[in-house]
Formats: sequence, structure tokens, C-alpha cells
Amino acid sequence: MSSVAQISPEVCRVLEEDGELGETIPLEHRELANKECLARTIAIPAGAWRAPQTILSGEGIGLLVLQGLLIRRVGVDGRFGAELLGAGDLLRPWQGEDEPPTLPITTGWQVIEPARTAILDEPFARRIARYPQLSGRLVGRALERSRNLAVNMAIVHQARVDVRLHMLFWHLAGRWGRVRSDCVSLPLHLTHNVLADLAAARRPTVTSALSELARRDLVRQAADGWLLHGAPPGELLELVTVPPALTASAPDEAS
Repeated sequence: MSSVAQISPEVCRVLEEDGELGETIPLEHRELANKECLARTIAIPAGAWRAPQTILSGEGIGLLVLQGLLIRRVGVDGRFGAELLGAGDLLRPWQGEDEPPTLPITTGWQVIEPARTAILDEPFARRIARYPQLSGRLVGRALERSRNLAVNMAIVHQARVDVRLHMLFWHLAGRWGRVRSDCVSLPLHLTHNVLADLAAARRPTVTSALSELARRDLVRQAADGWLLHGAPPGELLELVTVPPALTASAPDEAS
């Protein structure tokens, strides 16, 4: 059964909740922009989720994730791929759902950690019209999501599942990782089933690959997520720019 999203009667100040968006506005206009860029919010509990297009008033922009973690799964002939989304991502989960597919594709959304999204509807789009910097940044978010998908595609083409997972963890750490004195912490509660979808592998194979990574002291599961030891794999560095803080603070990879 799908989760039931609760639309809040209250509104949020989007630029305060998403600080990166707020930084695009010149300081002399930021206070006014904070007051004007208001949006209704939706709380989505963990579980399967289907979002009706009626959430938006008019065409609008979509939903901006403020908190939580979601996964979008796409299946063809019993094989699944997946995309992990979190705070800062733009969603239009209903887009294309009514179009007849050329392949027998199944799609679905799963909320891994309870989510909260801002409804960037048509009234919101009109309110931000005087701030073109925001439109540019939101388009940039959509393009960044497409680039991440391209990186994910390159990762799942690696032959060995342990290599895929190692690269995947470091790719996710580029966005969500936290540097510690002895490792990089990835505070995401990703089950073996979720990792199997993200790595385009079978769950038993993922479990075996994770055991191998733990044996080599490269990736270990922790109470609050995952711990990454050593340095990012060289193949990943050829695909993306890993934040310097992650590579500079990571100790040498175990042999």
C-alpha cells in the first residue's frame, strides 16, 4: 500500500530551508526574497509512494525535497535500476506516467527515510519570477540530477559487484559524506535490497560483495549508516570530481 502524503496547511520559507538556493540572491534582496518565496509542504511517511499530479496548483515547477531520502525504481523484464534522491532534489514523480511506454516498464517510488517536500506550484513560480537567479539554480539542480544518473550508469557497467558498490558508496559520499578522523561516514540507512537496486545486482550477490569490502577494510556498516576507509577508487575519480575534503582526509587504502 502506498504512503499517504499529508499536505500541510502551513507554508515554509523555501530559501531559509534550502540555504544553497538562498545564497543565489544578492544580499540586498535576500530578506525580501525570503519573505516572498513561500511554499506549502508535504510530509511523506516511509514506504511505497505514489504522488498525484493534483498536488500542484497549475503546471508549476514540481516538488523540492527538503528532508528525507527517496528511491525511484525502474524495472524492465524483472531487472531493476534505481536512483537515490534527497534534500535539494527536484521531483515531478507523475511526469510521463500517463504516456504509453514503448517497453513494458514498471516504475515506483519508495520513501526510505520520512520525507518533507515543498510544493513549487504555479503561484510559487510567479513569486520567484523577479529572482532569475533562482530559476537558474533550479535548472542546475535538474541538470545535476541527470549527470548523477550518467555516473550511476557508468558505475553499474563495472563487471565486479564489489567494485560497483565501492564506487557507489564513494559517489554518494561526495554528496552526503562526513569526514571523520579515521574514515568518511555516510549517514544513509541503505539496506542490501536498496543497494542491489542502485548497483543493478542481485541481493545475495550484494551481501557477498559487502562482506568482501568489509574483509578488505574498505566499507563497513555502522549504526548510523556506512563507514568508508581508504581513498576513493581511481576509476571513480575519472568519472566525477570528488570533493577535496573527502580525498584529503581519507587515510591510505588498506592493502
